[in-house]
Amino acid sequence: MGTIQEHTLSVIIPTLNAAEELPGAIGAIGGNPLLREIIIADGGSDDATVAVAESRGARTVAAPHGRGPLLAAGAAAASGEWLMFLHADCRLAPGWASAVALFLATPGAAEGAGYFAFALDDPRPAARRLEHLVAWRCRLLGLPFGDQGLVLSRGLYDAVGGFAGIPLMEDVDLVRRIGRARLQPLRAAAVSSARRYRTGFVRRPLRNLLCLSLYFAGVPPQRIARLYG
Repeated sequence: MGTIQEHTLSVIIPTLNAAEELPGAIGAIGGNPLLREIIIADGGSDDATVAVAESRGARTVAAPHGRGPLLAAGAAAASGEWLMFLHADCRLAPGWASAVALFLATPGAAEGAGYFAFALDDPRPAARRLEHLVAWRCRLLGLPFGDQGLVLSRGLYDAVGGFAGIPLMEDVDLVRRIGRARLQPLRAAAVSSARRYRTGFVRRPLRNLLCLSLYFAGVPPQRIARLYG
């Protein structure tokens, strides 16, 4: 095992009008020796997002709208040797810090990236089926999405070129450049809000699959973003 330095992890969360979700995301991170800072990269929220972030000790940076530019701006402002990217509507499950520490201490971890298991805060069987489908996608295709978080060294992030300034598919774009062989599941979950599935546990995943297929077919992310809404 390698040696883990304290205060080495910068957590980066992109936001746009996320005042309602942000307290849960920051609160679940909590305080631990690994944490160096929480950076909120905000795309021009007109609610209390910035105030909520700063009241909870996070640092805010302004960035152009779009998840790719937001994540890139947050990473540019980060000072940690390790970066963790997380969505505002995700809460890390208990035990996440131990899972990340185990990953960081693994020999060669700086040349790889870790991602959390996908989970939903919904008790219905349809949510469990979707979780299993996501696990299958990650296991067979090596394609974790942004709502599963991503942990990687600053060195690897810079070496692969970081997040592209695209409005959609920025997560897929980055993990493809990292490469399937360098991706590793972490032994903890990132619990996403099921509110995004208010149209159903079938319709949204099908839309995501359509967008992913268009991306692999070479359709520009800007055009896919208009479809995604």
